[in-house]
Amino acid sequence: MPDLTWMAWTWQTGIFFIVIACLLVSLIVLALRWPETEQVGILRIPTTRGDRLFISLIGAAFINLAWLGLVGPDLWPALGLSLVYAAGVFRFV
Repeated sequence: MPDLTWMAWTWQTGIFFIVIACLLVSLIVLALRWPETEQVGILRIPTTRGDRLFISLIGAAFINLAWLGLVGPDLWPALGLSLVYAAGVFRFV
C-alpha cells in the first residue's frame, strides 16, 4: 500500500471525488441509454452533457471561492447557489 499521508485527505475530499466519479458514471449511463445530441443555448455554441457538466463544475469552483473570500467559511449557501447555477447551465446552455 503506498504512503498517502502527505496528501492530507479528509472525508470531505473523499466525498468530493466520489461525487465526481458518480457524475462521470452517470454521464456514461445516460450516453448509452439516450445518445446525446448537441444543444445550442444562450452561448450560441453547441454543447454536450459533458461540456455542460464541465462548465457547471468550473462555475461552482468560482462561486465557492468567491463566497469564501467575500462572505466567510460557511459554504453551505454557496453549495446551494452552485446547484442552482448548475441547473441553469444544464437548462439554458
